[in-house]
Amino acid sequence: MKPGPRNLITDVAGLRVGNAEDDGVKTGVSVLLGDVPFTAAVNVMGGAPGTRETDLLAPDKLVQEVDALVLSGGSAFGLDAASGVADALREQGRGFAVGDQRVPIVPGAILFDLLNGGAKDWAENPYKTLGRTALANASETFALGTKGAGTGATTAALKGGLGSASVVLDCGITVGALVAVNALGAVTMGDGPEFWAAPFEMSHEFGGKGIGKHDPHQEPRPEARLGENTTIAIIATDAALTQAQATRLAVAAHDGMARAIVPSHTPFDGDLIFTAATGAKPLPDPAFEALRLGHAAATCLARAIARGVHQATPAPGDTLPTWAEKFG
Repeated sequence: MKPGPRNLITDVAGLRVGNAEDDGVKTGVSVLLGDVPFTAAVNVMGGAPGTRETDLLAPDKLVQEVDALVLSGGSAFGLDAASGVADALREQGRGFAVGDQRVPIVPGAILFDLLNGGAKDWAENPYKTLGRTALANASETFALGTKGAGTGATTAALKGGLGSASVVLDCGITVGALVAVNALGAVTMGDGPEFWAAPFEMSHEFGGKGIGKHDPHQEPRPEARLGENTTIAIIATDAALTQAQATRLAVAAHDGMARAIVPSHTPFDGDLIFTAATGAKPLPDPAFEALRLGHAAATCLARAIARGVHQATPAPGDTLPTWAEKFG
């Protein structure tokens, strides 16, 4: 198992990511777009999620494929980002065919970034426009850190961010992760620069600081940042998966969130993971390759979470330091 050539979710062929930001509001949107519709699924383990069109991703529902997935800041206001994406896709002639109409299927999830120091006194909800802009920016290469849905993200003690990572399995299947890290919990150990995800780091991708010291007696103290939470992610693969298999992959990927954020999946986080499967490559061994896919997804997500925080950059009005500011 090794990182893909870009070490981004777009190492899965046929997928692109677009970001858009409003630096004054301190928020943004990230869109995962497929060249063609792809199988999608979702699993929610946080206690306070905000979502759009996730019910239709259950294996027993009519629609099995989607056109795009959206991650957005803005709390409930950010759900409007998917409307902008859907409008733009409809103009391109994309979407689920219903008679002579096309209905783009664009599930989305939001994080809470309304208390991060940005100007939230907008006269008109900005997220529909941000969604449209992010879609227009979709590319195989994209920036991490203070970009897209990670623009206004925070963690327990550091500025959050947008992260991504990938891995290629020995069988040739690729798995990638995209995540907006906005957690109630911490991504680093104690007062040091070491990431909880350190055991899974590849090629010094988030500083190569190694494993720090953990005090097992320390209890989390979330009261100070209550309400500024939720980590939302997408796991993508070029494997051919049913919607049920894609759902199980999202479940397995939550292990990566738990490895990289302490604590995670709290009652105050809306922690959620989408799966996107392009179906380009059959599973050589459906049982054991599915197991390896789950491990790869969890590993990728843990790495992506650390990368997002590691690459965050400072901006005027920030309420928390970046990892680089604090640890250099």
